[in-house]
Amino acid sequence: MADSKVWFITGASRGLGIDIAQAALAAGHFVVATGRDAQRVTDAVGAHDNLLAVALDITDPAASDAAAAAAVERFGRIDVLVNNAGNFYAGFFETLSADQVRAQMETNFFGPLNVTRAILPILRQQRSGQIITITSTAGFVGGSFTSAYAASKHALEGWMESLAPEVAPFGIETMSVEPGFFRTELLVEGSSTLWPELDIEDYAEQTAQTIQAWRQMHGTQIGDPAKLAAALVTLSDGGELPGRFIAGADAMGGIEEKQATVQQQIDANRELSASLSYDA
Repeated sequence: MADSKVWFITGASRGLGIDIAQAALAAGHFVVATGRDAQRVTDAVGAHDNLLAVALDITDPAASDAAAAAAVERFGRIDVLVNNAGNFYAGFFETLSADQVRAQMETNFFGPLNVTRAILPILRQQRSGQIITITSTAGFVGGSFTSAYAASKHALEGWMESLAPEVAPFGIETMSVEPGFFRTELLVEGSSTLWPELDIEDYAEQTAQTIQAWRQMHGTQIGDPAKLAAALVTLSDGGELPGRFIAGADAMGGIEEKQATVQQQIDANRELSASLSYDA
């Protein structure tokens, strides 16, 4: 197909990444689907003539370079990068170890930077391409028990918003995707969700209750990941990408509430804030 694109998707061995890869293939595109184990990616997505499964640990810059090279060797180009891989270190800030917080940033923030750094030269040379990064409603709205996760996603939001004008002169578009709660594997314990390492008595009861609530939520989330994946393909194929796609009614509600709160905070101290310039 003349209008087929080459998609490069991280985190495609489970969760939303599988759905994105399958939706892109169903739309007639070529897909480079990556995960820590290439065979698991193939097994998860399903064998397809237009699929290349590549092993990739996004925290390893050299692995990102190798995966990008493999994509170009097979398909000759990359048109759509989807930064999807990520995990969730859940817990109150004091109960998360310093190593856990660093690991959260390493995967959710520096990982997408590694992959994008490897692929951007290809897109620049082509003078075309799309960078789609899956952040989260938590990239806009912080919340209890998500301090490390929200920090990593807020960082992604700031990076993507700043990257957009830097790469636009080269014909490269960007889109941040802020999903609400979707029925993916993000809340699967031990693989995508990791609990706090530190026991602090003041947080003990609340930690136990919150962990139980997260466990009960898994498998009951309102969002359909297959529909989200199809929406991303539609947006990619539809012309100019929006800078952001707020995905899900719960995401829209949460972000609209946060924006209203920020506006109230601005208005509450507007005169004081405006008085801080040097006197004329």
